[in-house]
Amino acid sequence: MRQSLLALCLLVGVFTTSFAQSRIAQTLAGESWVAYRMVHPLHVIDAKSTSVDFKLELDPMTREIKTVTAQVDVTTFDSGNSNRDSHAMEVIDAITYPDVEFTSTSIAQKGDSLFVTGKLTFHGLTKDIVLAGTTQWQPNRIDVHGAFDIGLTEFKIDRPSLLMIPVEDKLSFTLAAAFAWK
Repeated sequence: MRQSLLALCLLVGVFTTSFAQSRIAQTLAGESWVAYRMVHPLHVIDAKSTSVDFKLELDPMTREIKTVTAQVDVTTFDSGNSNRDSHAMEVIDAITYPDVEFTSTSIAQKGDSLFVTGKLTFHGLTKDIVLAGTTQWQPNRIDVHGAFDIGLTEFKIDRPSLLMIPVEDKLSFTLAAAFAWK
């Protein structure tokens, strides 16, 4: 009897493990973006890039996200003002540091809430950040929305000024990412 119970437990374990499969899901083009907001006492600057490459390792059966990576070329951000964008690229030294990259180190999920801790590499420096977000699962698709803040001076970036007044140190990011798999 004891051996039969042990064999049944092993069989159930093998059966459920065979269905729990991680998949790599990539960004759906045209449905994903990352944006930043910079605040100056005289105006707010919003810029957006739709050229971001997000990747998720996930288990669709358990609706668990296992890892997250992201990469965006800083020159793809558009604020609607090419002079301002050119100046921003000078400030962050886009020629030397063209990419911003993120790799998760831990992920906490509770219902549709998501907290992703990881390493953000920007302007040649790597710092820990926490992204707070939400998920929306559908068959063969997941949509993720999130936000995080960084300090410009934390990444050794001189804050741009207008009329001798610098922008706030905080740079706020938001993102929307749509993923699909087969």
